Amino acid sequence: MIALTEKDRPVAQKLLDFGACARCVLRFCRVGLQAPYRPPHQELFRELCEFLQGTKDDNKLPCETADPPSKRIKLENTKENEEQALNGSHTLNDAGAVAENVCTICLGILQELCEMDFVKMVCHKINSSEYQFSSFVFSVSFPPQLSVREHAAWLLVKEEIEKQDFVVEKEDLVQLKEAYKWITHPLFLEELGVPADGKSLFEVCVVFAHPETDADCRFLASACPGCFKPAKNKQSVFTRMAVVKALDMISEEDFQKNFRCPPSLSTAPCTAVDIQCTNSAIFVAGRYNKYSRTLPQTPWIIDGERKMESSVEELISEHLMAAFKADSFNFSSSGREDVDVRTLGNGRPFAIELVNPRRVRLDADEMKALQQTINNSSDKIQVRDLQLVTREAIGHMKEGEEEKTKTYSALIWTEKAIKNEDIAFLDNMKELKLDQKTPLRVLHRRPLAVRVRLIHTMRPEYIDEHHFRLHLKTQAGTYVKEFVHGDFGRTKPNLSSLLETTADILELDVESVDVNWPPALDN
Repeated sequence: MIALTEKDRPVAQKLLDFGACARCVLRFCRVGLQAPYRPPHQELFRELCEFLQGTKDDNKLPCETADPPSKRIKLENTKENEEQALNGSHTLNDAGAVAENVCTICLGILQELCEMDFVKMVCHKINSSEYQFSSFVFSVSFPPQLSVREHAAWLLVKEEIEKQDFVVEKEDLVQLKEAYKWITHPLFLEELGVPADGKSLFEVCVVFAHPETDADCRFLASACPGCFKPAKNKQSVFTRMAVVKALDMISEEDFQKNFRCPPSLSTAPCTAVDIQCTNSAIFVAGRYNKYSRTLPQTPWIIDGERKMESSVEELISEHLMAAFKADSFNFSSSGREDVDVRTLGNGRPFAIELVNPRRVRLDADEMKALQQTINNSSDKIQVRDLQLVTREAIGHMKEGEEEKTKTYSALIWTEKAIKNEDIAFLDNMKELKLDQKTPLRVLHRRPLAVRVRLIHTMRPEYIDEHHFRLHLKTQAGTYVKEFVHGDFGRTKPNLSSLLETTADILELDVESVDVNWPPALDN
């Protein structure tokens, strides 16, 4: 028995008269329980007809008689009703019973498009996409004209609804999306074996369209032009939000002048034009060592031309992309080194965002195997501490960018011959403050400014009369090369001025990046 009461009869009758489906009748009668929406739509339509006829016979509808036109769901036997039965919102089938047409409000969304055959088709798409998931978010995108049609239906039945003992607003009706999910979620659970969960990282979105009624929204652009503004990423100005906003603004009189009430019949239901499956991004972190002096951190492309064969980013990410079957990636790190600088010691922290991965989990052994695959693929890099992390955890990598320290080893050349005692004084210099004007070599991509940086300690290691190695511990962001040669006086003081001779840097290595992230692993 359909979940309606006697007070719902006038509203249900009016809705059925202009072609609403049984589930839309339930929505407009504010049936807020989920179970009444779940029987097949043909069964609900039959029960609605019986309710309006007042019959108790479950096996035979009054409209299934030898004179079907006179047995329209209205009780009066008039010529007008006979014409409605043949030409109105619902037709007669071969047996003489009233047959349900495409709903004039939801355009079929709450008919066959939410039942098991349709759900099975969506599930086939999901399963063939090879996503790894233990729950899912189910979302739907309906044509914006459904909001216009629902508004027209609301204006037609509002008087009947307001005859009840309490005031009802349009917002009190059961929303189309809500009813759709009430019906489909149990079917998806049955077919997929996993629950719908609003917090799931895996989303399935079905996009519906109904080209036949696309013009339903157009009058709103003239009535409420301020609601419809072109956007670069939108194919049409008639978005659902814009249409809803316009419907809130337009008067009932203007609406009824410009749009047919009740809405016109449709020859076909909506169609699912796209079924999109997406996993939220996952994040993989670790530390990398770079052993090559001809390898940039990221692809080096100038004016569309690649300058180096590969990069740290690519050597790592290609294996992660393959393992997690992701669409794309975004690479970030705790600072960067120049192409001719090695990164040694425990390496530099990095994180890679993997966009729309098919796989979202690898156990510890699989992560170790993936790390080994990366390390075996090239002698230019090595990674360690490879692990899955959260988006929030990546913030630790960027925390204290200015305060963290880095340790370097630099091979220095001096124009003037030196002795060990000539450089010994550097060992005693602590917390040397530098004023560094933006280096000439990066001025094309960084704003001109003077940045104050600290060299916390220096330790010279004499090699010969023109060479020594300098071990430095610096504040993050210190330009070490410019500290050595002075960058035409743009860094003050600099090693050349301290030694009173021209000095230059031949080799530079990053010995450590002092960020305690990601957590060290036993691998």
